[in-house]
Amino acid sequence: MLQFDEKADRVVPPTGFTARLTLFSSFAMAFLAVFALALSLAAGRVADRWGEELAQSSTLRISAPAGEVATQTEAALRVLRTTPGIEDARALTAEEQRALLTPWFGPDLPIEDLPLPQLIDITETEGGYDAAGLRLRLAAEAPAAVLDDHARWRRPLVDAAARLRLLGWLSILLIASATAAMVTLAANAALAANAQVIAVLRLVGAKDTYIARAFVRRFALRSLTGAAVGTLVGVIALFLIPAGSDETGFLTDLRLQGIGWLWAVLIPPLSGLVAFVATRFAAGRVLEELA
Repeated sequence: MLQFDEKADRVVPPTGFTARLTLFSSFAMAFLAVFALALSLAAGRVADRWGEELAQSSTLRISAPAGEVATQTEAALRVLRTTPGIEDARALTAEEQRALLTPWFGPDLPIEDLPLPQLIDITETEGGYDAAGLRLRLAAEAPAAVLDDHARWRRPLVDAAARLRLLGWLSILLIASATAAMVTLAANAALAANAQVIAVLRLVGAKDTYIARAFVRRFALRSLTGAAVGTLVGVIALFLIPAGSDETGFLTDLRLQGIGWLWAVLIPPLSGLVAFVATRFAAGRVLEELA
C-alpha cells in the first residue's frame, strides 16, 4: 500500500491546509505522547523504588514513662535480634531523631524537652519476618512497643503506581484516537477537494484502489514525518529538565530509561500506522460516496 508511485502521488495535493493539518497534529500528538510515556514510566519507577525500600524496613516505636524507656528498649532489641527474618535492629540516637523532625519543625527544635518515643530501625532480610508473631512476643516482653511494618504505606504506593501507569497508557490511547480523528478529517477534506480529479481518473480507467493508495501513502508518510519530529523534540525537552536525586520524586526523573526508549522509538511508526488505517477508512467511504 505504501509502495512509491510518483504518478499516483500527484492525485494528492502536496501542500495546503490538509498537509499542514496532518503534519502539525502528528507532531503535537507525538510530543504529548512522549511526555505521557515518560511521566507514567517515571512515576512507576519511583513508586517501585519506594515500595521496595519500605518493604525491607520497619520501625518500632516505644512510648513509655521516662524511667522505663531504656529497659523496654533493651527488651525490644533482644526480641528483634532473635527474630528470624530480621537482619539488623538498632535504636536511633537523639541526633538521628532530631534529623528526622528537622524538616517539619526546623533545626531549633528542643528535642530534649519533648516526650518523644524511642524509635528502633529494623532492617529485614529478603524473606521478611512474621509480623503477627513478632507483635505477640513484643506484647509479652516490651508492652510499650508498637510495630509499624509500613504495610499501610506500601499499599497506597502500589495502588498509585498502577493507576499512574494506567493513566499514562490511557492518555496515549486518547492521543492515538485524536491523531486518527485529525487525519481522517484531513483525508476527507483532501478527497473532497479533489473530487473532479478523481472523476477524471475514473474516466481514464483508474481503479479506486489505485486512487486510495495515493491518499493512504501520502497521509501515512506525513503522519510518520510529523510524529518523528515531535518525538525528537519531546525527547530533547526531557533532557532539558534538570535531573534530581532519587529522593526528589518523579518530576525530576522524567528521562527515558531502558525499555522506555523502545516505546519512544515506536511512537512515529505507530502514528504512521494510525494514519494508514484512518486514511484507508476515509478514502474507502468518500470514494464510495463519489461513485
